[in-house]
Amino acid sequence: MSVYTVVEEPQLIEFLKDYQVGTLESYEGISAGIENTNYFVNTQLDGMTHRFVLTIFEHHAFDELPYFLNIMAFMAEHKIPTAHPIPTLSSGYLKELCGKPASLVERLTGGGVENPSVSQSGVMGMQLARFHKAGTDFDQFRANDRGLDWMRATFSTLKDRLSDEERTLISDELAFQTNTDWAHLPQGVIHADLFCDNALFNGDELSGIIDLYYACNAPLLYDLAVMVNDWCRVHADRPADIEFDANKIQTMVSHYQNERALTAEEQAAWPSALRLAALRFFLSRLKDKLFPREGEMTQIKDPDVFKRVLSIHQNSVLPL
Repeated sequence: MSVYTVVEEPQLIEFLKDYQVGTLESYEGISAGIENTNYFVNTQLDGMTHRFVLTIFEHHAFDELPYFLNIMAFMAEHKIPTAHPIPTLSSGYLKELCGKPASLVERLTGGGVENPSVSQSGVMGMQLARFHKAGTDFDQFRANDRGLDWMRATFSTLKDRLSDEERTLISDELAFQTNTDWAHLPQGVIHADLFCDNALFNGDELSGIIDLYYACNAPLLYDLAVMVNDWCRVHADRPADIEFDANKIQTMVSHYQNERALTAEEQAAWPSALRLAALRFFLSRLKDKLFPREGEMTQIKDPDVFKRVLSIHQNSVLPL
């Protein structure tokens, strides 16, 4: 979440007329995250303040976005803690703002976590499994646009600007990943980006899963690996000092399996899943660093974090 598109107050007032949310009270840009433009928006209706998040989509076309917003609504309606999109008065959940697609969703309570506890890791394992199980009834499909094909293409774009060490690390990993049969692992709706900053907590209670704009249909195991790679790291001050907390991993995975048991094939593919998840975010952060986009408020995350995570997984196997 960043601010690449600046919204003026008169534009936002006009935009909100197509929603039954009252009149604009205040708004401010959100600097966390890196993909879309986001604002907190407060309105007044019937003497009460109502809180929303406005997202302006910087990379997606209008016809790509109903999948994400419909999933958010579906999960919220199936008791998964996600933010429900607000329907427009004209049609659907989407509307144009500043020449780009935009949506308004409810703003959930709680805050993000920078250094999650063992208990919070367990909660996330359970909730991710519930998310996966609920998604079996969702009838729309979207392929993963950050899969291996994207990783190969991104590496091709970046490799001339990488160090020899980075080129070797990524090239070796892409070669390794061709040996995993991803197509025959259990598939379904995944979040694909469930980092610590995409979950909101009140104490140890999860109040919301947010930022579903990479959601897609893909191997469920990959989603768990993405989460372990972020939630179960020891968040060291320097990437070179990063390691993993075995207790957090065991707690997260066991709570996941209490809701949805991993198959024998998934257990065998676990090392590959951890490595693939690390590679995906190493490449995306390298791309953001080497080809930054201009914005009023932007955050570029350190690719060396996932360089270290990938190296750890290439040299050892984290137990399930």
